[in-house]
Amino acid sequence: MAFTVPTDVENRPVAVIGSGTLGRRIALMFATRGGEVRIYDKSKEAGEAARAYVAENVAEVAAGIEGGSPGRASVTDDMAEALAGAWLVVEAVPERLDLKKSIYGELDRLADPDTILASNSSSYPTSQFIDEVKHPERVLNMHFYMPPQQNAIDIMSDGHTDRAIIDLLERELPRYGVYPFEAHKESTGFIFNRIWAAIKRESLEVVAEGVSTPQDVDRMWQINMGTPAGPFRMMDHVGLDVVLDIENHYCELAGVENKSAPMLQEFIAKGWRGVKIGRGFYTDYA
Repeated sequence: MAFTVPTDVENRPVAVIGSGTLGRRIALMFATRGGEVRIYDKSKEAGEAARAYVAENVAEVAAGIEGGSPGRASVTDDMAEALAGAWLVVEAVPERLDLKKSIYGELDRLADPDTILASNSSSYPTSQFIDEVKHPERVLNMHFYMPPQQNAIDIMSDGHTDRAIIDLLERELPRYGVYPFEAHKESTGFIFNRIWAAIKRESLEVVAEGVSTPQDVDRMWQINMGTPAGPFRMMDHVGLDVVLDIENHYCELAGVENKSAPMLQEFIAKGWRGVKIGRGFYTDYA
């Protein structure tokens, strides 16, 4: 079925579903051209923290984008209110397939007919959670990394996505300081994340086996690769609960044991989930 792409996008809001580590960063990027971003979360406390994050950082980030200007973020726990008039919706809820299926059924029912429905899922292709969607031609993966520091995005069709949507996003997204790269066929992990998954898994296993420590792995990585942070510091920023969900999914698909799961589960049981809690593999987070 053909899809009519949204028009007048500069004057329409973007909705972000979920206010976690990545949800708030995605909202920040879409608030850099003077418009409105609506953040939906059932937790008013989490939503307000995301709104405050955008307000605190948007002026600085917008200043680094050609044509950028600080916009505003609002928060609601009403899905219909969040979606009303939005040209684009970005789902950033936890990596649980049943949850995503339910969310997409609701998004498809409530969003305007020309609204693009994009998923920030880091490991699931959208083809796996459109069971309740009547208009799959407007659904696709749009996977962010860690903006505003890492601003590449994977874009991938759900197998039905109207080509005009991908063309529109390739034109529009760089205006918000983020840069799309299309996966031309379905790929679990998309492009960069598929490569990163192998690095992350080996890093975790080296520590789980007692061969090295997170700090030494990171320091070797920094020296050899010339980057400001290593794999374990980056995993702390993602959130160790999110890392565990992703690793379990990848290992299930590959039919292999997740050897690092006990270590991650032990950290999570202690409440050490990374930067968002103040402690993960590192303890120096304010």
